[in-house]
Amino acid sequence: MDPGTSRRRLIRRPGVAYASTTDRMIDADTFRAVLGRFASGVTIVTARDDAGRDHGMTVSAFCSLSLDPPQVLFCVDHTASMHELLLGHPRFGISILSSGQEAYSRRFADRDSDRSERFDGIAYRRGDAGVVLLDEALAHLECQIRRHHDSGDHTIFIAEVERAEALDGRPLLYFRGGYALLER
Repeated sequence: MDPGTSRRRLIRRPGVAYASTTDRMIDADTFRAVLGRFASGVTIVTARDDAGRDHGMTVSAFCSLSLDPPQVLFCVDHTASMHELLLGHPRFGISILSSGQEAYSRRFADRDSDRSERFDGIAYRRGDAGVVLLDEALAHLECQIRRHHDSGDHTIFIAEVERAEALDGRPLLYFRGGYALLER
């Protein structure tokens, strides 16, 4: 052993998956199962293309980043329908979904649905930048992407929040591969 390294004693427990010392990567199923135990809120990210068409997608990998300046981050799969659009169109909206909006989350998460019809029959208003903000959401944010970083199979988008409003209601949560409600 090198003098600059330390040796830790690893105590193995039955039923727990461990990465080997030679191969530190865990398999995708284990990783998904472990992170599925982390409940997250659900959002719809919206943007407009150069032709003025609305685009939207469900995003659960979203969080606050900074209070000063106010910033958020969210992660998008490189193969997602809006990935390229977000790289070229920095203004976007975020609607944090309420407990009654599970159908919206499913609609905007469906890769096979007709993207041009995702907004059909959904009540919304336009923010100052022209982006869609869904009615009855828990909160709305209007943002501008400042940076993005590729990592693995996703891009991390960092954005400044230009406008925001909080509304009343209960959140829609995603937990262990399904939707859940917060009971208080």
